[in-house]
Amino acid sequence: MLFQNIPFKKNSEVNGEVVYHHIQSNTPLVISNFAKRWKASEWTPEYLKTQIKDIKVPLYNNTKSDAYTPVNAADAYASFEEYIDKILHHPQHQWRLFLFNIYTNAPHLLKDFDYPTDLLSPIVKQAPMLFIGGKGSVTHMHFDIDFSTVLHVQLYGRKRFLLLPFNQQYNIYRKPFEVLSWVDFSNYTDRLEKIESEFPKVKDAIAYSFTLNPGDALIMPPGYWHHIEYLDNSIAISMRSINKSIRGIMMGLWFLTGMRWIDTFMKKQFPVYWNNWKVQHTPYFTVNLKRKFLINSSSRSSLFPM
Repeated sequence: MLFQNIPFKKNSEVNGEVVYHHIQSNTPLVISNFAKRWKASEWTPEYLKTQIKDIKVPLYNNTKSDAYTPVNAADAYASFEEYIDKILHHPQHQWRLFLFNIYTNAPHLLKDFDYPTDLLSPIVKQAPMLFIGGKGSVTHMHFDIDFSTVLHVQLYGRKRFLLLPFNQQYNIYRKPFEVLSWVDFSNYTDRLEKIESEFPKVKDAIAYSFTLNPGDALIMPPGYWHHIEYLDNSIAISMRSINKSIRGIMMGLWFLTGMRWIDTFMKKQFPVYWNNWKVQHTPYFTVNLKRKFLINSSSRSSLFPM
């Protein structure tokens, strides 16, 4: 993997023109001390527990999805209070809460942060999303399906990011008709040599690896692949800015509608056949990789369930 240094700038050095340049050049940017004036910078798991309380939330574990995993299906549900208690008192509880809409579910918290419309516009103000994870949680490699620009603000704890531009999709073995990679990048800082040995094209991938600290913000251009590891119990907010290019809008629409519909339908109706089709149509898959991911089937009925 060919690593580049991600640009870091102080909050005082950043304005709309700087952000525009990074988006146009398809280069991510980390802004230090971005959230220092926000009341949200004081959020802790204990505080949010008192504010969100018994709302039922979907939770996600560290297991990578497979041929039988429903698209976007949660792995478990719990009240917000129960979830926070688990990650605080049971360190092995590596579950994530993501895409929790603050605007819809906890509007009283909106006063604790600002929409930085001077840097990004238009921001979807109805969709500020809360992300929480226990230490050791993993968000596996993917790109965001709507192809928007993302502002990710780290408020509590640290997270390690592995980022790659969208055009690196074949170097990390993108699954056809999905936003995911076949590669498991978990603990990639310790396992990279092994990963590259098993998936040779990863050696050619251009990437950024860095840690996001409390108060820092990441601006991620549309389509960026990202793998995230929670180094601590963590809280963050994400905001989205609509893609302004016609090509980007059309790609987002295709991913959200056509591609997702096809994948959902085929995965539900013909999981084995669909998985094996994807394996056979993944660029650069070696014989060994095909053997690893192909699902053997003893009958036609299991390929095409009624």
